[in-house]
Amino acid sequence: MKKVEAIIKPFKLDEVKDKLNEIGVKGITVSEVKGFGRQKGHTELYRGAEYVVDFLPKIKMEIIVSDNQVEDVINTIMQAAQTGRIGDGKIFVIDLQDTVRIRTGERGEDAI
Repeated sequence: MKKVEAIIKPFKLDEVKDKLNEIGVKGITVSEVKGFGRQKGHTELYRGAEYVVDFLPKIKMEIIVSDNQVEDVINTIMQAAQTGRIGDGKIFVIDLQDTVRIRTGERGEDAI
């Protein structure tokens, strides 16, 4: 099993979610996060004063999948989230040791 974490632009969430649903992804955890990479933030003007916006709003998606679904999930996220501009995001793939469904006690891929 793998945990796929994707950091994407907020306005791409619905498109990514719909495409993941089409390939059979059953569950997604979504968090609103802030951060920066190469974008570095930007300067804005508010009531005549300049200030730096260091952290930009992003969406963090966490998806638990079986090993054979990982490439499909990665490709789907890349296609749906890509704008071709800086700040499109990142995808991280993490090995998952175990999963437990609290309600039933199922473990491993049965718990997904």
